Amino acid sequence: MTDTDPFSEIERAFDVLTDQFGANLGAVPTDLVETDDEFVVRMDLPGFDTEDIDVTLAEDRKLSVTAERDESAESADGQYLTRERRRQSLSRTVRLPGPVEDDAAASYEDGVLTVHLPKIVEDEGDDGTDIPVN
Repeated sequence: MTDTDPFSEIERAFDVLTDQFGANLGAVPTDLVETDDEFVVRMDLPGFDTEDIDVTLAEDRKLSVTAERDESAESADGQYLTRERRRQSLSRTVRLPGPVEDDAAASYEDGVLTVHLPKIVEDEGDDGTDIPVN
């Protein structure tokens, strides 16, 4: 009889599932939708409060979202016998297909973060600057 670590067996099972189904079980589920005038990013962030979420835009194309919460609370009337609530943090960066304006808007409702990012509108009639040849 051999001693096996049950936690390593569980990790191995997750690795097998990830390899077979191509799912990243630790990733933040994210949708990226393109319309004529904007990109819309939706992320599932259940259990977070609005003040726990930080959204930043860098280089006109990289949207970064971090969320952090601390579920621990002091027990005033006893000693913990079991404590399963913990601190949780996650982050996800989405590279947008095109540059966006700085006036993005974000909302958070029912555990879903929605970010509207207006596209930078390029003047389609502008083919550049004419340079006269003498």
